[in-house]
Amino acid sequence: MTDHHTYGTGIHTAGELVRLVGDRLGLDFTERESDYRGLYHLAGIPHGRIEIQPNPIPGNDDEGDLYAPEHPEAQTLLLIPAPAADPALRARLDSIEGLICLDQETGQTTTAL
Repeated sequence: MTDHHTYGTGIHTAGELVRLVGDRLGLDFTERESDYRGLYHLAGIPHGRIEIQPNPIPGNDDEGDLYAPEHPEAQTLLLIPAPAADPALRARLDSIEGLICLDQETGQTTTAL
């Protein structure tokens, strides 16, 4: 079973958040591109990964669909799909100014914060 944690920020760009999270956790992110998600950044963690991306999804129109429409205030998202929650990881992420845990999904249960 995989837990999914979604963090968001309205004050950091994806590039800024990559630098902050990379420095805080000692991670190296690689830049990826997807037709659906656009440009995003990926780093491996034990038993999972961390993904950082803009909330607005690039598209063929000018409407700017959001990856997480329930959180329009978050311009940048940090996504963690991992088999289990890591309290130490969460504490380090919580120490980044302006980064807020938006959702937690444990298996089939979702908790919106």
